[in-house]
Amino acid sequence: MSFLKYMHIEKWGNDEVQGIELGETYVFPKLDGTNASLWLEEQGLCGGSRNRQVFLENDNQGFFDAQFETTTYKRWWEFFKLHPKLRLYGEWLVPHTLKTYREDCWRKFYVFDVYNDDTNQYLSYNAYKPMLDECGIEYVSPLAIIRNGTYENFIHVLGQNNFYIKDGEGNGEGIVIKNYDYYNRFGNQVWAKIITSEFKEAHHKEMGAPEREGKLIEETIVDSFVTSAEVNKTIAKIASAEARSWTSRDIPRLLETVYYDLVHESIWEALKQHKNPTINFQTLKHFSIKKVKELAPELF
Repeated sequence: MSFLKYMHIEKWGNDEVQGIELGETYVFPKLDGTNASLWLEEQGLCGGSRNRQVFLENDNQGFFDAQFETTTYKRWWEFFKLHPKLRLYGEWLVPHTLKTYREDCWRKFYVFDVYNDDTNQYLSYNAYKPMLDECGIEYVSPLAIIRNGTYENFIHVLGQNNFYIKDGEGNGEGIVIKNYDYYNRFGNQVWAKIITSEFKEAHHKEMGAPEREGKLIEETIVDSFVTSAEVNKTIAKIASAEARSWTSRDIPRLLETVYYDLVHESIWEALKQHKNPTINFQTLKHFSIKKVKELAPELF
């Protein structure tokens, strides 16, 4: 077993998760820390971040080092001794964009998925829950179990999501919708997500004044998909990756990353929404940069 990157969770409504609501879905809170994983190799316990394997001398925000504390390491040893072919994915809860988690929840690893390397599948919650309970491992519990849900059903759960949040401090980052029997038309096992801030912004636009006529399609796309949540998350990721405070020299990377994510993750959805329009990508980049400056003026 070697490092295996966790799946990309698709936005609700994307083609990649069409029909995921049909059947039994488990709705989980989406935590806002840093993605991490653990697995076993011959040389011992191994750990990963979202994009790479981590080591004690090249860690990610102290995640791997913390797993070698005596009590914690004992749990991992017991689990992987019983289940050597399983891989744990979760969130190492350190300050990221959302700062409203309870004080007792920080700097802990919360498992949210278990992957079987023999079958190349994610286990269902009901399958892995007793395994984690047996070893005293903390994990993210579902907020709701919904059969044949609607968008409104999931938005209702989104509005009730205060998992690990301080009393009176609002809702969590969002929700993740998992249907363990679902494989999309590309044959992939994949989950869907709805982000709280993006839903609020979309709802505000929907209920507000109509957009002025004559707006370019590129500007409309940027307004729909480049949100303050995405910009803030990108800023946090860059600062985390560099393991230092944000500086002005990070601005070009921020602008390029936001534009890259817009094209990589959202352009297909934009094509569907606007019936395959002709897009000038130079103009799209112009409005993407302009939007970032509007959403984070303190950086410029």
